[in-house]
Amino acid sequence: MWYRITTPNLRHRFIPYSTAMALFITLMLATSQLLAQAPQSAQQERPPFMQGQPPELATSPLKPHPPSLSAKPARDIPVDKAKLPPGFHMSIWAEGIPNARSITVGQKGTVFVGSRLVGNVYVVVDRGDRREVKIIAKGLHRPNGVVFKNGTLYVAELSRILRFDDIENRLDEPPSPVVIFDQLPKDEPHGWKFLGLGPDGKLYFNIGAPCNICEPPPTHAKIVRLNTDGSGYEVFASGVRNSVGMDWHPVTKELYFTDNGRDWLGDEAPNDELNYAPRSGLHFGYPYCHQGDILDPEFGQGHSCSEYTPPLLKLGPHVAALGMRFYTGNMFPAEYQNRLIIAEHGSWNRTNKSGYKLMQVTLTSGQPPKYEVFAEGWLQGEEFWGRPVDVQGMGDGSLLVSDDWNGVLYRITYQR
Repeated sequence: MWYRITTPNLRHRFIPYSTAMALFITLMLATSQLLAQAPQSAQQERPPFMQGQPPELATSPLKPHPPSLSAKPARDIPVDKAKLPPGFHMSIWAEGIPNARSITVGQKGTVFVGSRLVGNVYVVVDRGDRREVKIIAKGLHRPNGVVFKNGTLYVAELSRILRFDDIENRLDEPPSPVVIFDQLPKDEPHGWKFLGLGPDGKLYFNIGAPCNICEPPPTHAKIVRLNTDGSGYEVFASGVRNSVGMDWHPVTKELYFTDNGRDWLGDEAPNDELNYAPRSGLHFGYPYCHQGDILDPEFGQGHSCSEYTPPLLKLGPHVAALGMRFYTGNMFPAEYQNRLIIAEHGSWNRTNKSGYKLMQVTLTSGQPPKYEVFAEGWLQGEEFWGRPVDVQGMGDGSLLVSDDWNGVLYRITYQR
């Protein structure tokens, strides 16, 4: 028996029955293979936060908190629930800053604030009895990192570093940004950046791992630096999963930075980290070793934690340690001088929430770091009303704190 088929050029051919059946069986097998692979493809398309989740936690209800993309009125924020040491006071200094993230201060005391999800860079001008908030750039992609130097505001997007020249004199008519570097990865997971200015005059920023846990490409899981004109790009530190806060010790000029640990290893591990990088070229363990003493169950095979630089301090599991600064003002008591203040954004990957506070670290030569609560109260039981992101000292010695949940800046003061 013969069958007629139509070829791609629309001509007709006759083939034997046995050949036709072989083609039919081949087509059916290919179709069944595609159907069998469909569940695997669906699994690969799970939300990024579920990557690395072990099978025994597949039904876990834990998931990231939906972000707040608007700003709450100050009257609706229970700032009176904040608790600080005696003599300290926290108030809402500026409101109406949706998704307020990293903070920097200009030479004239102008406050600039980045955002992660709404594409804006803000300026806050102190008018004495009130603060005026303006948007000086909009439509940017993850403009989380901001830093100021010599009249210029630098902004870190997901894959570019920008500069705004003479910005403090042009707040009413901001200049168009100048791109100084645009060769950064475009991965969304952990792609937002903290931007710092090192004592060497270079711009430092993070390139996070593009995953919860994976073998990152050579371009990722780094802290890198470059000159302010965009030249001289180089890696400073490796094995850094997701650092969104860094600062340099006022005396030693050495780098300290926070790093967020991986998810789905349980409620109590791993800890977020405070790391110390006195020189370039150090590897801090990711993805092989977490918190300095836990080998990753998958990627740690064949490795030892002794191969990597351990954290200076374990900050607690899943606390989401973000912005951090050394206090150098003259308003707080003398013992706060050169003390490190860390903003903990708060957990999602933990049954009982942790973080949602400001912590302080006292560094004394020859002694272990002292780790204590500085400000808390954003978490009430298992419910939170705010999420601190970054801290920044002001010229008068007060301390600003950004909160992307409420879209505000708090101001912490001290009165004897």
